[in-house]
Amino acid sequence: MSLLERCRSGFSEAFGRQPHGVAFAPGRVNLIGEHVDYNGGLVLPMPIAAGTAVAWGPAEAAEVEVVALDYGQRRDRFDPATTQPLDPPGWQSYVRGMARQSGTAGVALAVTGSIPQGSGLSSSASLCVAVGLALAEADGETDRDPVALARAAQHVEHGWAGVNCGIMDQMAVAAGRPGAALLLDCRTLHTRHIGLPDDWAVMVVQSGVVRELVDGHYNARRRDCEMAAAQLGVPLLRDANAAMIAAADLESVVRSRATHVVEEIERVRTAVAAIESGDLIGLGDALRASHASLRDLFEVSVPPVDALVNLLNTTIGAEGGARMTGGGFGGAVAAVLRADAVARVRAELEQGYRPPNGAALAIMIEGASGLSAGTIQ
Repeated sequence: MSLLERCRSGFSEAFGRQPHGVAFAPGRVNLIGEHVDYNGGLVLPMPIAAGTAVAWGPAEAAEVEVVALDYGQRRDRFDPATTQPLDPPGWQSYVRGMARQSGTAGVALAVTGSIPQGSGLSSSASLCVAVGLALAEADGETDRDPVALARAAQHVEHGWAGVNCGIMDQMAVAAGRPGAALLLDCRTLHTRHIGLPDDWAVMVVQSGVVRELVDGHYNARRRDCEMAAAQLGVPLLRDANAAMIAAADLESVVRSRATHVVEEIERVRTAVAAIESGDLIGLGDALRASHASLRDLFEVSVPPVDALVNLLNTTIGAEGGARMTGGGFGGAVAAVLRADAVARVRAELEQGYRPPNGAALAIMIEGASGLSAGTIQ
């Protein structure tokens, strides 16, 4: 049963009637450009086939009723006009935050997803965007602006989940296209779709280390970057350069954070040029350098992720490369490689890497087979 079919069936079982429609939003894998979105930089995410589906229909009361199909049909009911953030935040927080902004009431929702939580593949952004689309459709709004939707989802992350994130995840989920990377300027929100060559593949591998961003690591890195920008006299690190950093009297940790951001933005430009020219070796070099910087300068990787990245890079060879993806401290690893090398690399991974959580090795191969964010009747 597909995700959309499971969502429709779950709605019918939970509410005793057929849904009026189903909204879908994909997850995303970030190919390169990590921890630069909240610094106003350039990023290169790509939507993935896994995502979140939200079936919707009218509710019996002037409230929002929601059932989480992946949590044993756990339910929540609230008035969107008066609901407040929950402590601690949970899946209900994302739904409530999106509903509070939309003001839509009298709606029943059933939610299910296929993105592993804590994988660094934007399950929360996917949930927010899918809920936002479902609520808009229920309110008669059939053409929701992806930028407005992304901003609403980011607001929920900030105010309802306590993660002071940039807007990359939400824009990738709301505006991305299957089979293409999204070059996003996080300051202007200008986007350009970058199609990957047909003979390349994107491999997403779960490290088996579940990451959690609200424990302070993510927000602490953002504070480091804000401190660096203030001491360099620029609004955002997007406006800094290597010479400015070298000349400034920055504390060593702050200097490292700033250096990563400035160099990572340039790596995004390099990666786009490599993709557009079909230079898989050049792209691989950029991916490897990105991971080294995230490990050594931004300090957001962990040993099992480093081991997985090293194994992938060794197995792939010169034509391609791998890096951690997402906020860090666990989650997934992303690799770009030749499509005809996928079977060999998969076999090597299955022999050479054991997830520390004891789970089976999870590998996704991404391409143009997924869905864009939208609603399906």
